[in-house]
Amino acid sequence: MQPVEIIRRKRDGAELSDSELQAFIRALGRDELSEGQIAAFAMAVFLRGMSDAETVALTLAMRDSGTVLSWKGLGRPVTDKHSTGGVGDNVSLMLAPIVAACGLAVPMISGRGLGHTGGTLDKLESIPGYNIAPSAEEFRRLVDTVGCAIIGQTADLAPADKRLYAVRDVTATVESIPLITASILSKKLAAGLESLVMDVKFGNGAFMDSAEEASILARSLVAVANGAGVKTTALLTDMNQPLADAAGNAVEIANAVAFLKGEKAGRRLETVTLALGAEMLVNAGAETDLDQALARCRQVLTNGAAAERFGQMVHALGGPADFLERAEHYLPKAPLVIPVLATASGFLSSVASRDIGMAVIDLGGGRRRATDRIDHAVGFSDFLPVGTPIARGDVLALVHANDEVSATRAAQVIASSFVIGEDQPARREDIAERISSRS
Repeated sequence: MQPVEIIRRKRDGAELSDSELQAFIRALGRDELSEGQIAAFAMAVFLRGMSDAETVALTLAMRDSGTVLSWKGLGRPVTDKHSTGGVGDNVSLMLAPIVAACGLAVPMISGRGLGHTGGTLDKLESIPGYNIAPSAEEFRRLVDTVGCAIIGQTADLAPADKRLYAVRDVTATVESIPLITASILSKKLAAGLESLVMDVKFGNGAFMDSAEEASILARSLVAVANGAGVKTTALLTDMNQPLADAAGNAVEIANAVAFLKGEKAGRRLETVTLALGAEMLVNAGAETDLDQALARCRQVLTNGAAAERFGQMVHALGGPADFLERAEHYLPKAPLVIPVLATASGFLSSVASRDIGMAVIDLGGGRRRATDRIDHAVGFSDFLPVGTPIARGDVLALVHANDEVSATRAAQVIASSFVIGEDQPARREDIAERISSRS
């Protein structure tokens, strides 16, 4: 069938067959479609939607547009997690070694910063020598020997998604749930996963403001991934304040090292990280009960096994052999660190997380354009969590900057982003919902 006929059928509300979607994506991959045809298809999907069966077929076609990794013979369950992104979300840095220490294989292919959210690869490049682009053979060897490796996506994985997304980005079709679902999952499925957990965030620091919006996306992701043969669950997590008590690149690596050393116990970051780890163990069949899986994740964190895996991964990918022990020696440091002081007493009642993410970019810790270079040293640390009793003069956070002008500007953003009220706010649940099916 001609591409124009496929576009017409979707425009008119028809359900496309597997063969039609495969043909369209093959034509896309062979560069046989015009920009107008791609845009028309995206808009037709945006307006008419897709059934789960259509989205599964689209996802698999996009997956098969490039290389699909195989872990045959590895001898361990292959699993991963994906987050929709947030401020201070450095979960991957701790989660991969935790799950690897539990005996699973975690080939984690991550991305760079997007909008106001930080990117795992940008954070890892704070570590001297860390190679985010090993060969396919080296990637497999590391996953086999260390149990986990966090690297960047290659051009060979789901290349059709890259072209389709570029058109969506300039045609007001980014928000389409079927297209978001296929974009996320085509890359994850191309990594050869057997199971997956989705961390779908909502709140003022996420891409989706409401839990209702996040739930719609999460249910689509879970239904389509399971329909494609990958055991998947999703957690809806609150992003109405930074997840870690730091936002930036080197500062978040330092935060992750402290977490793995047991210095961040009892915080929101621990709750979310261990919950995702438990989901991964159960989805992979390594445990049958979430409580037992949670206890197992906590054990490898407490006894140092997870920290050891992280150190092994960093060294195997070119970083210092003693990075875990001497992270503060290797990580870049901003020349100026200033405190942001509370101007009133009361309780920390809310945080404008998105503003903090944008402030990291203003400091130079993120990109406005794809070609921008990142300053890995700048950012914020030592955030206080919502609900903390505050006295006038208390330190709300520390600003890591290159000069007084940018430091002062960033401190003003933090001061206005942290709202202090008279009453202690009601505690919000860190995990709002667990989704294991379309229901």
